[in-house]
Amino acid sequence: MYELNEKLKSLKPYVPAEAEGMIRLDANESFLPLPDGVLEEVQKALGQVEFNRYPDPAAKELCKAFAEYYGVPAECVAAGNGSDELITVLFSGFLQKGEAYATIEPDFSMYTLNGFVQEARHVALQKTADFRLDIDKLIETCNNEEVRLLIFSNPCNPTSVVCPREEVRRLVRGVNALVVLDEAYMDFSDQSLLPEVQEHENLVILRTCSKAIGMAALRLGFAVARKELINAVRAVKSPYNVNTVSQLLGTAVLRRKTDLEKAKKQLLYGQRELVSKLRQIGKRYPGRFRLLPGETNFAALTLADGEALCRFLWEQGIAVRYTGGLLRVTCGRAEENKAFCTAFERYLQK
Repeated sequence: MYELNEKLKSLKPYVPAEAEGMIRLDANESFLPLPDGVLEEVQKALGQVEFNRYPDPAAKELCKAFAEYYGVPAECVAAGNGSDELITVLFSGFLQKGEAYATIEPDFSMYTLNGFVQEARHVALQKTADFRLDIDKLIETCNNEEVRLLIFSNPCNPTSVVCPREEVRRLVRGVNALVVLDEAYMDFSDQSLLPEVQEHENLVILRTCSKAIGMAALRLGFAVARKELINAVRAVKSPYNVNTVSQLLGTAVLRRKTDLEKAKKQLLYGQRELVSKLRQIGKRYPGRFRLLPGETNFAALTLADGEALCRFLWEQGIAVRYTGGLLRVTCGRAEENKAFCTAFERYLQK
């Protein structure tokens, strides 16, 4: 009789919260729709799509649009079915069984999952008490442990804290590992290493269209690195990993730079309003929670009863996320943020 191996027996599928009809502040999506005219543009193009043919395996037009938007060479860009797929590609291609990879906890849980499935050795590094990176300690530990792949998000999910560019640069230059720098939230900050990605032979930067660009439904992500690294990524990934419709829609959106910059300003304004309201609540209830300084589209809080708060909010029709010991609240529309803050303060009054 066939049985699953021990590795798979211990895994459980990711099941998102069933939150139909609720205020969704749990997934860090954009609350803005796509720019006007994009869907009409794509609908016209759909008439020319040969649905009986595979998509462009290199997603050339999509990668070109991404490269032009961010000011990087198109030859240094590879597209993925979300950055999640690219994380899997990097773990499967750049790590061999038993080799060491490192994460800096708390961080995005998919890193650890991929390392486990790859049967790699996990070196779990820790952030400081204020959720920052101790660069010297990280360099020393990675080199002593012979880490082959170091992966972390900046700005961090779930802490929202950003590490300054010069510190990340020093880390990249100091370790012998491949550094996978997940900049999923860097559209909300100004500390990206994208402009200098070609200067580092051991750096791969990940970007996504699921946050500031507002295309979470399409599952579009990108890896950016020196040409020789990107060629390796292209060799490992599935040949037809990004479907034709996603390529068309993604290309159309990325070419609307003015619209995207306007949307980013709206998202940042909403995030600042949410943070401001939380600070006001914090003054009324000193010591009940700590609001972390962040540069993302969500707010991160530490509090002793975070799980209980999540359950309370759920009962009020509001979905947030408790992960890594932190409460993570996505910035929503003004009325959604208001509903969350009202319910949060009601909880603190109990």
